[in-house]
Amino acid sequence: MKNIKINKWIKFAFWGLLYLLWVIWLGNYWFLIGLPIIFDIYITKKVHWAFWKKKNPPNGKQTKMVEWIDAVIFAVIAASFIRLFFFEAYVIPTSSMEKSMMVGDYLFVSKVAYGPKLPNTPLSFPFVHQSMPMTNHKVKSYLEWIQKPYRRLKGFNEVENNDIVVFNFPEGDTVAINFPSQNYHDLVRMYGRDEVLNNKRRFGRIYSRPVDKKENYIKRCVAIAGDSLRIIDGQVYVNGNEQKHFPGVQYDYIVTTDGSLLNQRVLDRLEIARADREMFSGGRYLLPLTSQQVEQFKALKNVVSVKKFVMPKGNYDQNIFPHTPEYQWNVDNFGPLYIPKKDATIDLTIHNLPLYERVIRNYEENSLEVKDSTIFINGEPASKYTFKMNYYWMMGDNRHKSADSRYWGFVPEDHVVGRASIIWMSLDKDDNFPKNIRFKRLFKTVHQ
Repeated sequence: MKNIKINKWIKFAFWGLLYLLWVIWLGNYWFLIGLPIIFDIYITKKVHWAFWKKKNPPNGKQTKMVEWIDAVIFAVIAASFIRLFFFEAYVIPTSSMEKSMMVGDYLFVSKVAYGPKLPNTPLSFPFVHQSMPMTNHKVKSYLEWIQKPYRRLKGFNEVENNDIVVFNFPEGDTVAINFPSQNYHDLVRMYGRDEVLNNKRRFGRIYSRPVDKKENYIKRCVAIAGDSLRIIDGQVYVNGNEQKHFPGVQYDYIVTTDGSLLNQRVLDRLEIARADREMFSGGRYLLPLTSQQVEQFKALKNVVSVKKFVMPKGNYDQNIFPHTPEYQWNVDNFGPLYIPKKDATIDLTIHNLPLYERVIRNYEENSLEVKDSTIFINGEPASKYTFKMNYYWMMGDNRHKSADSRYWGFVPEDHVVGRASIIWMSLDKDDNFPKNIRFKRLFKTVHQ
């Protein structure tokens, strides 16, 4: 009997201390009300908290149904807690990060690396991100009755240059329900705002998403707040210095043979995904290659040349941020561009307004308009602007096959979800089980 009393005090002390540390981390001391509940669960036992169980079951055993319910409730609460505060599972859906991250990589994203971001919409269905299963994206998985402002708990680090980061897609704030996976702002640029808003039959209802319910993307953070970024012939420069070279970074190359076809088995061995094998007439291929693969292709007997594809400077691409001919930028020649930093002040002009317009209006929630070449912010003339948040510039390592910041601009700090941590499973979509398991990638740490 004495041992039982000691054990229950030990259990209370253990769980009570963990709960107290969590409340201190959370910084909301209203949650201290949970300590008396833990005390009652382990010590006084006055309240029957597990109401789905019988208080005094016959023979001291619960029914199988109750045991299942008990297990499910515990699993949902525990998994939701871990997912919110510590780490979340994520799968690489596209080739934008190859060869650093492969399509079919399953990884854990650390929330504590930068500090877990508390949800803006706390009322949501567990383990579902945006919409309910089997509803074709038409039924939201969350309620917007309660909207919480941005808040992030203390983490181990800040976002650093070259970190591989998971974040909420910045331009995912608005969605055409018939095109849930396509960027609404791209639709507007292609078809015009009036067409997208008024053609309900084609585009469907237009609705907005809170920050934490936007699509999750994964990219490499090539520039942090306060940096100056430029891309010259595909090479990224940050503050005038070349970006560190990573083995997994790849560019599109034109591979020319002597007229013969490249052996498909050779392409498999060199890990060229089948979806990336683009062939033209005359033995010419467009392939995404790392620097190592370039040398391997040059060594093939039937390969005549391997030439990097570069979009020349001055060839304006309207799909590239900030989507105005005033900035004649493209995917390979871009900038220079200042990355906004919290509390930093810039001179604001009609010329640089396109670069920071979305930051000022959408992310930092100001009213903005231009009258007779004068900029008005919140109704007042403005020649300067002070940023309220830090921003980041994210790019995929597959430089010519990545829809990244070059297309849609800055990533605000309140969109950052976490840092890629460990690959726990990797499956090759071009192969069948069990050959599709990439064993060399299992439980591999993600190197930043």
